Amino acid sequence: MAKTKEVKTNAMRILDTAGIPYEIHTYDTQDGAIDGVSVAEKCGQDPEQVFKTLVTVGEDRNHYVFVIPVKEKLDLKRAARTAGVKSIEMIHQKELFPLTGYIHGGCSPVGMKKPFPTWFDETAVLFDAICVSGGKVGVQVEVNPNDLVNLIDGAFAEITV
Repeated sequence: MAKTKEVKTNAMRILDTAGIPYEIHTYDTQDGAIDGVSVAEKCGQDPEQVFKTLVTVGEDRNHYVFVIPVKEKLDLKRAARTAGVKSIEMIHQKELFPLTGYIHGGCSPVGMKKPFPTWFDETAVLFDAICVSGGKVGVQVEVNPNDLVNLIDGAFAEITV
């Protein structure tokens, strides 16, 4: 009998290399695109602990990444202040893959094509573990937020509405 090999995403390989423990959660994607709260429900997780990764562009044309709870909205003014720019806006969905190597719904803060300044919503520190995309639609990784922030040289900030 052949063993089934677990498919690792780039994000998982980076976590493995760094020696950061994580737990994989998968969910069915047959229903098509679903929102973050539904992802949390399908993974049996508290939506407050499931975070989405948002990629933005500042008026300076640099890109910035913000990781916030799936139920929350990014406060663009706070995000701009945090990034030290006058204004910031979400990138267009068609720009996501060429910029990060990830598709919409599978964008992880770990393993983007190049490192971008990244901030996690300050509420992440309230939990021993949070879930973020594992780098593929249908896959989440549960990991300690401090380990994650240290790995990608990120920071915590007040960035939601």
